[in-house]
Amino acid sequence: MTDSLKDVPWGEFFKSKAVWAMIYTHFCGSWGHYTCLSWLPTFFSEELNLNLTDAAWVSILPPLGSMVITSIAAPFADNLISSGVDTTKVRKICQAIAFLSPAAFMMLSSVDLGLPPWVVVAFLTGGISLSNFALSGLYCTHQDISREYASILLGITNTVGAVPGIVGVALVGYLVDTTHSWSMSLFAPSIFFYLTGTAVWLTFASSEPQDFNKLASESLRESNQ
Repeated sequence: MTDSLKDVPWGEFFKSKAVWAMIYTHFCGSWGHYTCLSWLPTFFSEELNLNLTDAAWVSILPPLGSMVITSIAAPFADNLISSGVDTTKVRKICQAIAFLSPAAFMMLSSVDLGLPPWVVVAFLTGGISLSNFALSGLYCTHQDISREYASILLGITNTVGAVPGIVGVALVGYLVDTTHSWSMSLFAPSIFFYLTGTAVWLTFASSEPQDFNKLASESLRESNQ
């Protein structure tokens, strides 16, 4: 196992702009996912004045919507690729949908438009459900760029993506206690990460295969010259 880990071209991973794009995008997506997963039931109860039973039932809607979107996202991406659209472009389209949709619906939900609770619930359900287009965006890119090291690359990005589950959830709770504003505490940080994640992804993401072993060998050869 030790010898196998030594053979992994770790340095080449972190020289790749596409890998860094995956790392940051995974972090951004996880921020919105984990904070909403943890705090939306409380938001429904306290901000929308739903009783605990209704808030619990309403909280089931985003996962149910996600199941529907998941069954749509994969055929959508496959059909685009089959029709000749570049794989990188497909990944960028899917990830843009996954980030811009919840960002837009969170913006609408965070502004006091006098909307009835069921409309806010519908907005958030739709936004969070559409974020599952990431399954045909970010989560396919690891194997796109390197089938050999896809599992390790996913392990790297997923490790960084787990941080919001610890820091983000606690920070939202702290901000809610100090600002008493769900817009500033829950939605604003998620919107920020969704938008910046989109910008980074559209700029640096790539599905072009990368031979990390070859790059490592070339780097070693150059260093020995």
